[in-house]
Order: sequence, then structure tokens, then C-alpha cells
Amino acid sequence: MKLKYQHTSLFYEVSGQGPVMVLIHGFLESATMWKKLVPELAAKYKVVTLDLPGHGASGCLSETHSMEQMADAVRSILQHLKIKDAIIVGHSMGGYVALAYAELYTKEIRSLVLLNSTPAEDSPERKENRTRALEVIEKNRKAFISMAIANLFAEGSQTKYASEIKQLKKEALAFPPEGITAAVKGMRDRKDRTSVLKQFKKNKLMVCATEDPIIPFEVVAVWAKFCETPLKKVKGGHMSHIENKSEIQKILHFIE
Repeated sequence: MKLKYQHTSLFYEVSGQGPVMVLIHGFLESATMWKKLVPELAAKYKVVTLDLPGHGASGCLSETHSMEQMADAVRSILQHLKIKDAIIVGHSMGGYVALAYAELYTKEIRSLVLLNSTPAEDSPERKENRTRALEVIEKNRKAFISMAIANLFAEGSQTKYASEIKQLKKEALAFPPEGITAAVKGMRDRKDRTSVLKQFKKNKLMVCATEDPIIPFEVVAVWAKFCETPLKKVKGGHMSHIENKSEIQKILHFIE
């Protein structure tokens, strides 16, 4: 389904009935990343998947897609669907968007799940890496996408999930270049939301993988403790929903 939004449109899909669960994808991903999880989840929940601005079939909003802008885009879809009470699940960048949503619209969330994500802002070194990434994208977007997506998986998973990696690359190459750079700028410039997570007193959970090459488990464990947030550990890399689908399915199935 498409929803007109500002000067463009946003793509979303709805499956099942029950408590609402909103699945927010990460950088260089789209709603399709959840497709193997949705059928089972839809047996218990009303599952909403969507494409963030500049990703998948959703258009771009501006030169920078801030986490707040993307949270507003998510909310516009939920308002259109007349949803005011949802379980919000965010993967990686989607977790940053989920936290922005939690800060802006706390009353509209019943539970918050951060999957392979962090409430912290980028370190100075990470910010520099994002700026360098913008230069690489401008010079050779295809090479950047190819490298970035492969690096999301644990080293031992890259051969096992070669077909999934190939498909993810194919999909990301179809995204508008300005959508990719807008997201990089938004992630680089996002603010720290550790206080938001700490002060969120409803159901909350952080899920991290033991071999995550992007957001190391040890780092997430520190933030989970500081933010007084339960932590679930799973095997695999940054793409837990693919590398450890059954475990993620079990975890999400028991979110209230």
C-alpha cells in the first residue's frame, strides 16, 4: 500500500490481527527484510511493515533524513491506520528511529524492542566514518553497497547466506542514491538517546548478537545495564532476523 506523505509517498503493508507490532528496518534494507518472520508473527499480531523514507518503495523527503523525520513518517502511517498503541521493533537504524518515536510519542508505544541497535550517538570516529562513506557513495555506490551489506553478516555466515546477501544488494542498488546519503547523514547527526531508553518505563528489550560486527555485544551489554533494559543474547551477526530467524521469532512472539 502507498500513503501520500508530504511531496512523496510511503510504502507499508499490514498482516494479521491482534495487538499491533510495527517492524522498522535498518539502513540499506526495506520491509522485505521481515518477510520470513511476518507469517508466524501475523498469527498473533497485527504486523505493520514499512519502507523508511529513501528506502524500498518510499520516496525521499530531504537531503538529510533525521531520526525524528523518519519517526514522523512512521507515525503518519500508523495515524492513517488509526493505530495509537503499538509494539515498536527497530533493527539497527530502525532502532534509532524507534527511540526517536519513543521520545516524541511515548504514549503511543506499549513496548519497545531494539534489535542489533544502540541508544548511543555515534562516536567521533564513527561520525568521521559516516562522512567518508558519503564520499565513497558518491564515487562508487555499487561498491559501497556490496561491501556494506556483506559486512553486516558474521564472518561464518557470509557463505551460508550468499543468496540472501545477493538479494539484499540487488534491492539496495534500486534505492535512490539521495535516499542512501540522506540516511547516512541522519545517522551521523543523530543525538544520544540513552536517557530516552532509561526513562522509558513500559516494556522494553534489547537484542544483540554475539558476533555482531557493527554493534558489538559487549557495547550493547553496557548500554542495556545503564538504561535498565533487559538484554537477550543470540548467536550470529548484525542480521539476526536472517542469521538467527527462529530465535528472533521466539523472542518477538512473547512481546506484549
